[in-house]
Amino acid sequence: MKREAKKRKIQRILWRVFAVMSGALIAAYGLEAILIPNSVSDGGVTGISIVLSELIGLPLGVWIAILNIPFVWLGYKQIGKSFAMYSTLGIATLAAGTVAMHDVRTIIEGDTLLITVVGGIIIGFGMGLALRNGGALDGIDMFAVLLSRKLPFGTSDLILFLNMFVFILVSFVFGFKGAILSGLAYFIASKVIHIVEEGLSGAKTFKIITKDPDTLVETIRDRLGRSATLTDVYGGYSHEKFKEVTCVINRLEDTKIKSIIFEIDPEAFVTVYDMAEVKGGNFKKRNIH
Repeated sequence: MKREAKKRKIQRILWRVFAVMSGALIAAYGLEAILIPNSVSDGGVTGISIVLSELIGLPLGVWIAILNIPFVWLGYKQIGKSFAMYSTLGIATLAAGTVAMHDVRTIIEGDTLLITVVGGIIIGFGMGLALRNGGALDGIDMFAVLLSRKLPFGTSDLILFLNMFVFILVSFVFGFKGAILSGLAYFIASKVIHIVEEGLSGAKTFKIITKDPDTLVETIRDRLGRSATLTDVYGGYSHEKFKEVTCVINRLEDTKIKSIIFEIDPEAFVTVYDMAEVKGGNFKKRNIH
């Protein structure tokens, strides 16, 4: 039984590694084959990297790797080691992919509407695939999540606000038209991420009925830095008494908490609710390292 569980765990890890790397390569292709050759940028740290690459001349992949280092560290402190490891893998693959695909043939030229739509869809799908499997390809999301705990604004509002400065920088390199097209491509990409990853900026509530609720609460606290509540619930047919664990997380912690639940009780009954925003109360977390 233990051997089978270990085998399944290894298979899940290998699948996540494959998915994160695949998502990064898809995003790299969208950048090098569609957006950048047509003077259109992405948002976030990738957008800043594109600007610096155009101004200073170092390869785009070098800037992506360097600028994301502090955000990976932030993800390690706030979300956990596995998230930081998958994000490092994804960002490294994205950086290497942009270098390897730098001379790839541009598949769309001239049609600005088609460029922004197709480019946004490809990049959004790649980033969403990575996020769905526990890794981020751009550090600005992690930074926005942290700021949302300090400021009275939602994560989506802060992502939009931070990207306004990115697109102002883009306008100095690609012009006002390029900045507008970059903003449209980023907007499309964000919607695709939402579809692929299920929840771009909202929180999620997990309700878990498990045979070992106390261990689950302690593990969530120790490994995720989140608090959880216990509620008495009763089976409608059997009238058997259970303990239901409720925990509110941000979207970047989704994969991590699912791994914790599956590890402790593979047969746990889990329901997940998307939440637009959470403020006040005890929706805070402590550092886990």
